[in-house]
Amino acid sequence: MKSDAEPVRLAGFELRQRRHVCAFFNSDEEAYRVLLPFIADGFCCGHKAVHLLNPGERANHLERLSQAGINTQAAEQSGQLELSTNTDTYLSDGRFDQDRMIAVFTELASGNAEGPYPLSRIVCHMDWAADGRSHVADLIEFEARVNDVWSQHDDVVICVYDLAKFGGDTVVDVMRSHPLVVIGGILHENPFFVPPAQFLEEFRSRRAAGSPWTCSEVENDDGT
Repeated sequence: MKSDAEPVRLAGFELRQRRHVCAFFNSDEEAYRVLLPFIADGFCCGHKAVHLLNPGERANHLERLSQAGINTQAAEQSGQLELSTNTDTYLSDGRFDQDRMIAVFTELASGNAEGPYPLSRIVCHMDWAADGRSHVADLIEFEARVNDVWSQHDDVVICVYDLAKFGGDTVVDVMRSHPLVVIGGILHENPFFVPPAQFLEEFRSRRAAGSPWTCSEVENDDGT
């Protein structure tokens, strides 16, 4: 990203060079309380908003944005607001393909995308990965790999995780693949972040060895 990129505020702090964030929340109310000021500020700054939502959440999400003072109809018509479902984006052909998604986000990045917006504020709800165990390990690899895309652009990317839907081992690896983390509603420089090449070497070794957690990231309420 540009060394002179304008700082962006999130959860009370300024994002500067690193802008790939994992955000952990316990409820939708907590998530919107933290994210809505960041989203609304983006519209005031003339940034593009790209939101990948869980299926069926469009109407509620638009209502939340409207309550924050955003003219959602005008924003969608102008192209400043772009809404898609996370399943259509990440699972367009019914499966998760890391290389395809790297290409999708590379094209979406502000340095490559057409339009008048200096950068994008991208919010991705990651619940889609909790619906099938086969997605989680590939997702974690992708989260590490995509750092190489976002490090070249000024965009802010927030990956939103519902803590009730992901196992503890998955949460730890998600944290280790993001340079910044929002937890407890506060943005932190992530002391657990591991550079992508190092993380991928370790993670792929674990996968090849058949580490037990890769078969049990997503637990049912009864612990099975």
